[in-house]
Order: sequence, then C-alpha cells, then structure tokens
Amino acid sequence: MDAPSAGNTFEYLIETLNDSSRKKFFNVPKLGGTKYDALPYSVRVLLEAAVRNCDGFLLKREDVLNILDWRATRGHVEVPFFPARVLLQDFTGIPAMVDLAAMREAVKTLGGDPKRVHPACPTDLTVDHSLQIDFSKCAIQNAPNPGGGDQPRAAKLSPLKAPAPPRRLPCRGPAACRGPCEPGEPGPARGAGKPSTQIENTPLLCPFHLQPVPEPETVLKSQEVEFGRNRERLQFFKWCSRAFRNVALVPPGTGLAHQVSLEYLTRVVFEEEALLFPDSVVGTDSHIPMVNGLGVLGWGVGGIETEAVMLGLPVSLTLPEVVGCELTGSSNPFVTSIDVVLGITKHLRQAGVAGKFVEFFGSGVSQLSVVDRTTIANMSPEYGAPLSFFPVDSVTLRHLEHTGFDKAKLSSMEAYLKAVRLFRSERSDAGQPEYSQVIRINLSSIVATVSGPKRPQDRVAVTEMKRDFRACLSEKVGFRGFQIAAEKQEAAVALHYEGRDYRLSHGAVVVAALTSCTNNCNPSVMLAAGLLAKKAVEAGLRVQPYIRTSLAPGSGMVTHYLSASGVLPYLRTLGFEVVGYGCSTCVGNTGPLSEAVLSAVKQGDLVTCGVLSGSRSFEGRLCDCVRATYLASPPLVVACAIAGTVSIDFQTEPLGTDPAGRHVYLQDIWPSREEVQRVEEEQVLCSVFQALKERMETGDKRWNSLEAPDSVLFPWDAKSTYIRCPSFFDGLTREPAAPPPIENAHVLLHLGDAVTTDHISPAGSIARSSAAAKYLTHRGLTPREFNSYGARRGNDAVMTRGTFANIKLFNKFIGKPAPKTIHFPSGQTLDVFEAAELYQREGIPLLILAGKKYGAGSSRDWAAKGPYLLGVRAVLAESYEKIHKDHLVGIGIAPLQFLPGQSAATLGLSGRETFSLAFPAELSPGATLSVKTSAGKVFSVVAAFENDVEVTLYKHGGLLNFVARKFS
Repeated sequence: MDAPSAGNTFEYLIETLNDSSRKKFFNVPKLGGTKYDALPYSVRVLLEAAVRNCDGFLLKREDVLNILDWRATRGHVEVPFFPARVLLQDFTGIPAMVDLAAMREAVKTLGGDPKRVHPACPTDLTVDHSLQIDFSKCAIQNAPNPGGGDQPRAAKLSPLKAPAPPRRLPCRGPAACRGPCEPGEPGPARGAGKPSTQIENTPLLCPFHLQPVPEPETVLKSQEVEFGRNRERLQFFKWCSRAFRNVALVPPGTGLAHQVSLEYLTRVVFEEEALLFPDSVVGTDSHIPMVNGLGVLGWGVGGIETEAVMLGLPVSLTLPEVVGCELTGSSNPFVTSIDVVLGITKHLRQAGVAGKFVEFFGSGVSQLSVVDRTTIANMSPEYGAPLSFFPVDSVTLRHLEHTGFDKAKLSSMEAYLKAVRLFRSERSDAGQPEYSQVIRINLSSIVATVSGPKRPQDRVAVTEMKRDFRACLSEKVGFRGFQIAAEKQEAAVALHYEGRDYRLSHGAVVVAALTSCTNNCNPSVMLAAGLLAKKAVEAGLRVQPYIRTSLAPGSGMVTHYLSASGVLPYLRTLGFEVVGYGCSTCVGNTGPLSEAVLSAVKQGDLVTCGVLSGSRSFEGRLCDCVRATYLASPPLVVACAIAGTVSIDFQTEPLGTDPAGRHVYLQDIWPSREEVQRVEEEQVLCSVFQALKERMETGDKRWNSLEAPDSVLFPWDAKSTYIRCPSFFDGLTREPAAPPPIENAHVLLHLGDAVTTDHISPAGSIARSSAAAKYLTHRGLTPREFNSYGARRGNDAVMTRGTFANIKLFNKFIGKPAPKTIHFPSGQTLDVFEAAELYQREGIPLLILAGKKYGAGSSRDWAAKGPYLLGVRAVLAESYEKIHKDHLVGIGIAPLQFLPGQSAATLGLSGRETFSLAFPAELSPGATLSVKTSAGKVFSVVAAFENDVEVTLYKHGGLLNFVARKFS
C-alpha cells in the first residue's frame, strides 16, 4: 500500500556480514546494548522487524524504542509488526482471496484502479482442507468374537502372514542413489532427461532411490473425487495465483499447510536483495505456531487481519508479557512426545499464560528434537498463548542440514543469528534474557495421557481412562458428562455387519483416525504406531471391520518413512489405509458411518467414541453419532482400535488373544523408545525431505492441466455454489459515516460460556435439514454434492445460512442443543438463519448475549462474518477469546463486555427484551456505554476496543472497508 516515507530512520545500523557471503543486515544489538541483551529472543525478533520497517508513517521511531524498552512498556503499549510472510490454508484462505477479488470490484466502483489490489507480502496458499474420506480400506481376515463379550475385542485368529518388507529397487546409479540398494543396472543420472517425478498421478518417491513407487489406490481415488468436487474452488485458486502478485499456491495432495510450512516453506532466515532478516509469519490457521519450534516467530490471526498484512498493513499487538519456561530432566522412555506436549500444556494452562508469549530455555530444551519442539509449539492455542518460541540453536541447525538445507545458506544463517544474538547457546544459562515470569517443568514428571471425552484440554492419564469414562457416563450433561442412567450403562446392542455379529456398548470405538499433522507430525510417534501395528499383526490381532479407520498423513514425507521402515503394510492390514493428504477427520470430514452402526447406536442410545491423533476433540465435531472423542498419540489410537473400546484398563486387561489362546497385553506390543529411535535414524533421511521438495516443485498433473480465467477482475459465475462475490462492500462510500446507534435490537441468541467458533461457524458436513441444505437443494444439488461448510467458505450465501448451524449449539431460548432460535415478534421457533432473515426484513437490528470465553477455539473469520451478514450489530459477553474479538471488530460488529462481576443472569436479563445504546462521537478504547432495555432496566457495558486502531476500523465499518477506501 502506498504511504509517505522519509526513508528508514535506522539505516545507519546496516552492516555487512563478517563472512564470505557479503550479505547485509541490521545490527540491532548496537541500538540497545545491555538493554537489548535482557530482551527475550521473541521480542528481539519483534524489534528487528520494527527497525527494518521503520518508515515514520506506519511504524514510527517511538514504536522501536517502546519495544527496546520492553521491561517498562510490556502489557500496555501497542506496537505494529510486519511479518515476513503470510500462510493461508484453503478453508480460511479462500474467503480471504474472495474478499480481495471482491475488493477489486469495489475499488473499480469507487473510481480506483483494481490492479492496485495485490498482496504486498509474500503469501503461500496451501490447498489442504478439502479432502474427505470417500474411500477407506478396512482390515480383512475378520472373524466372529468367540468370547461373546459386550466389547468387540480382537478374536482368536489363524496366524496372519506378515506382509513382505518393501522391495528395494535396482540401483539407478550413484547420481540417483541415496541409500542402501540392490545391485542392478545403472540408469540415467538424476536430472537427466525428464524428471522422474513428472509422471502421471505424481507417484511417491522411494526414500532410497528417486525411482517412483505407486500411490496407494485409496489416495488416487480420493484425489480424483477431490478434484471433481472442488473444481470451481481450484479454478479460483489458480486465477488468484495468476492475477495477484506475491501469491504462491501449494496444490492439493501435497500436504497440510502447517506441515508443508515446516518442511518446505519455512526460511528461518529471510533474504531479500542480499538483506538478511529473521523469518516470521502470520496466517489463517490455529496451528501456525508450529513454526516457533524452528525459531520462526509466527501465530494465527484469522482471515481479516491476514488480509490487512497481505495488503501492506502491520499487525497491531500489545507488547506481550513473555513467560520463560525452563525445562529440566528427561522424559520416561515409555512416554511419547505427545505426552510431553500434553504435560507441558497442562502446566502452562494452570500457570495462566493466556495472551502471553512463552519462550523455552534450560537443559531440557537441548534434549528435544526439532520435531518435538514443533509439536510442543503447536499446542500454544490450547493454553491461550499466541505462540511458544524455541530460539534457534545447534539442534535446529543439525535438523536443517539433515533436511537438505544448502550448507552455504546454513553457514550464513548461523553467522547472522549469532551476530544479532538470536542464537541460543546450550553451553551455559548465564546471561539468559529476563522474563515476566518463569515456570519450571521437570520432564521426568510427565505420564502417558489422552484428552477427552469432549474437549482437548481435559487430560486423562491412560491408566485412568476406563475409570474416567465410566464416571463421565454418570455425570450430568456438560463439558464432560453424558448423564446415562445407571441401569442403562451396561446396555449392549447387537450389530450385524458384513455377515457377522458383534455387540456394541458404551465406549465402543467406531472411528479411529491416524493423522500426522500438528501434534503428531513427529516421526517418532508415527513410527511407534507402525511398529505397534507390526507387532499386533504378528500376534494375530486385528481391528473390527465396522470401525471407520483411516490414515491421513500430513505430507508425503510421512508415507515415505512409513513405507521405507516396512510398517505401512501392517497399518494397512489393521485398516489404517492412506486416504490422502489433507485435513480429514479432525475437521469433521469423517465420512458417513454404516447404516448398521448408526442404527445400533441409536437403538441403544450409546455413547460411542472416536479416537484420533489430532488436536481437536470438541463434541459433535466428528459426526452426529459419536458423542465422545479422545485425542491420543498415534500408537494409542491403534491400540484403542484393536481393543474396540475406550473402556479398558491397558495395564490389567488384554487387547485380545493370539492364535494359541494366550492373552496379548499392550505392553507386549508397545515398541521401546530405543527401537523407534533406531528406525527413525535409519529411515527418516535427507532424501525423504528432498522428495517432498521435488513433489512440491513438480506439481500434480491434474493441477498443472487445470484451466482458469486470465483477467484483472474475476468473472463471477452466478450459477456457482462455491465462489460468490460477497456483499461486504455493498453501499461503500468514499468516506465513513459515524457509527449509528443501536435501537430496539432483539437478541438473536442467548448463549452460555465457552461458545466456540465451531458452534458459530461449523466446518464439517452440511446437515440435510439445515438452511444451507435448503439453499443448495434449491440450486439443484443433491445431498452427495453438498460437500462441507469449510469447502464452501467462498460462498457467503452458504456460510451465512451455516452460521450457528452446529447441532450442539445450546441456545437458552430453546433449552436444548439445536441450531434454532425464537423470532420474538411472531413467536416462531426457526432455524437461526430464517429468524435472522425475518428480523432483517423487519429492519430490526440484532444482538447476541453470551457468557465467558465467547469465540474460543480455531481462528475462523466466518465466525464474525456470518453474524455480521445475519444482521448482528453487537455481541454482549462476559469475556472474549482475543482472536475472535479482533475478528468482530474487523468486520464491524461492536464487542461489548459486561462490567466485572456482572452477567445477563446477575442483571436479570432474559434476552426477550429489546436493547438500545448509542456510541459517543469521540469513541475511545474501553469506553463505558449505557444500555437501556424495553423492560426499563439501564446498565453499563464496556466497549471492548483495545486501541485507537480498532476504534478507527469500527468507524469504517470494518477492516475490509478501511482497506478498500485506502486503495481508492
């Protein structure tokens, strides 16, 4: 974005790196001396970005000095931050790109040049969230349960023949071979002629050779369906990559945004025109913080703020408190990295680090691999921290070397990071930065755990899983309880499936999903799952066929090392077939369960379970019939699938019996840490990462041949049900008007505590009876063509109808979970959209009443955009999740907050009244406003704007209107 500039105030700090590269950098330590040395590493990155981008307009000298004086200014001074790049994934990225396309239309209408609308910041867009599990392959060689017990445990079987290890292909010559090989005729050297990756269906590459090996059949089928189902979206994405500068697309079938970011997109140190500076990123996904494990400062801010960064505006943030987390000791050999993650998460949640940066130090840090660190960093949104930072050290550099980083770049990177004191030394803790608070965690105190049955933060020791689940059956319906009558807790229902009889009861596992994204990107836990599967198959155990099993790797790299280590055939034997690369079960793309299972669950009113190695376990996220969801490490997912139930004590109860009738316990097949590490060292090679890079750079045949428009303005298709020009810019004027008062507003929804963005804007399947389904049916689509809300985020008509459409939404007006509300003028109970539509026809503004932590969960801009298009003018809550509150401001909804100690209940508000309030001409952050109800009650609320920037955005009607006016 154009802005006046008098040059950089701190150009005098530019120096040449003292090595052979002769690259330049801002020597920021010279600015602050001892004051700089006391700064946490993460704050040093913020300071460098401020120094480098100081133009006296968007970023001023006083901003730089405020960051340098962090000890005095933290917690109450706002500073701008220019990240080096932006990362989008398709579910949240497509509305951002649709908004940019619509902004071009708006700029043209206002008389401006639409070609000026371009991302000013490098933007990577990963198409990774559209995959649905249309094809899966269940285990074969099934037999009836001879024990006749209620739970379908592994039965006695005839011995299964162990799958043969992967065949090593003949050596293709020294230029192509990267590992042990069989003698054979040498082939053409790597790079000669047509690259080996440029063949149909982009097959995987053998880790020992660049000779391609076929994709699993389920991957090819799923990708074929994905391209057909999402063709309109993919064509729009391709138009974006052509129409907008600074946009790079990662096509479908490559991997997850956060995983590809770690393996391919992350720079660690950026270089532009021979100037070096730290890599940093913001993006539209709650798992962006994974990159902090590599020493890259990054966090998720949602689509609206990300669009601002893409267009050349900084992120505004309050200088954070920084909590130092000292790790000591070493973890138990039987504890996985996931257990370490959940243990640290528990400590940090209890310590209260919400809204604060977390930075790790201490002797225990050096014992953690980079993948361990990224796993830990990934969980920062779960305990409320924007990020958890691991400074670059020798462990980081070794990891980058093993994954194929250019050695010359690594040398310059190390020299630069040491010159600006961003390199952590393991030799001594002397001279450590000063922190706002220090938390100490002994890794040896951590035990194996799962999380559930309804929320990811509810951690349960594996040894307590059975007891805890049985207790949850009795508890009242809430965050944990299911309120099953005592006489019904032992209920068992007959299930006839594929010619055999089984019995289901409470705790039965019906979904078991292995994913290698976010928490489970660590090769050690995926290899542990594969080795456990190998030992289970060799012992004659198997998974019952009605359990919907799947394996969705975070990238092709995972399939490489699982295949190379010889464990993939064993996973496949247990039903964990690779279904594709993308978010699947975690975001509700589970696919329908069989009618037989659905009927049995309904007949017995059973609390059945899903077990997955993801990071989200909110109730109702998987599918309607799965009421309990547990997050577990990949090997525990396999173990639970074999057991067929979560109501099992793994210490005392067997998983099943071997062909000789002997009990097989979990400890009999659990791989040791030494075994896993040995396989990891031998199989996770540099060639694996190189193969991913070649796959990224070569692309996919379907994607390469996909046609897309070539025009300045996107040619909107009125018939499209995926891509539609949104109405955010309707009626946009060159100058903003003062915020009008809210008069006689009705309450659309009266909500309680911890309403998540999933409740507000679900990402999963579209229910056949929903308002969105009615819209799509009217457009001629069948239920099979509905796809998901996440896939249709480029269509505001679908997303508005999907707002508050979650089946688990509890609206106090209704008194039970349902996506319904009351239209008070008529007294009708309607779908939320239908009621809002009536209110809008009548010209009645709307409010939402809520409790504490409104907008918790994933960063999701449609959770603000949807209510805005429903006619919601303000939300009145006891407290907010910060990211969601920022989204409300960014779209033009006023975030109002009850005074401390007050709530709808304490004020005697039923929500059936109408509400009126006015905004002062000089609206200021944190201003107190007076609200009057139709019942005559008057009370005060706080306008929860944090700074003058937020007030300005609200006055403009939101960030999109503000930016469009700037371009015009």
